[in-house]
Amino acid sequence: MSTALGDLETQLFAYVQLRRLKSVRTGDLTGPLGITPTQERELLSRLLRRGLVARVRRGLYLIPPRLPPGGKWSPGEFSALSALIDDRQGRYQICGPNAFYRYGWDDQVPNRIYAYNNQISGERNIGSVALVLIKVADERLGETEGFQTPDGVEAVYSSRTRTLVDAIYDWSRFGSLPRAYAWIRAELTDNKRTATRLVKVAIQYGNVSTLRRLGKLLELEGVKPSLLRQLEAEIPSSSALIPWVPTYPKRGTVDRRWGVLFNDQS
Repeated sequence: MSTALGDLETQLFAYVQLRRLKSVRTGDLTGPLGITPTQERELLSRLLRRGLVARVRRGLYLIPPRLPPGGKWSPGEFSALSALIDDRQGRYQICGPNAFYRYGWDDQVPNRIYAYNNQISGERNIGSVALVLIKVADERLGETEGFQTPDGVEAVYSSRTRTLVDAIYDWSRFGSLPRAYAWIRAELTDNKRTATRLVKVAIQYGNVSTLRRLGKLLELEGVKPSLLRQLEAEIPSSSALIPWVPTYPKRGTVDRRWGVLFNDQS
């Protein structure tokens, strides 16, 4: 598609580049470009159809810093996610498959961005960026690490330890059991302090099932008893059992200490 622009389109890009704007909202252009609200709406609609802007939501558009050479443009993954959550004055942290890949536990590059956040639930598309948004309570956000992308966006990921805990906690969403057990075993081998961090983070961000499975795993790995007792103290007494690997047949030995049906098939 040709990138040839009409007068209004040229004025728009000249204006946003002069002001170094990364986005525009409905009403931002009427004064600077001397156009009516109807003209502004039609202008943005034309650019959206041509793939020269990306709509975050109705009335909010991301603008490229310069015209794309191929005639189509899409924002970066981090820019799209940040714009969507910032618009709601929310918080997010990238999690699941994206974090598994970032920390080297999975070599498959995800084609969507998974993010815990406190504002939006469901799937969204911004340009060519596909987002899977998992709304959680404010207290389930935290234990993160961030870095600044080359285009100046602060990208926020769940930390390495938090990601391991969530691989057990959110196994059904991420398809991460029993793989997570192998990841944790490897981390315990590489860093003796991992067990202490895991226990602390699991108590803060996990649930009872997470604590039970992690407790069983750490016991198998010979972690010191004082850490195991910290986990036990957070687990209410119950005769109900949970499977070690939920997707395996529910057959195996019973571990009463942790309330786990140990159905490992390896």
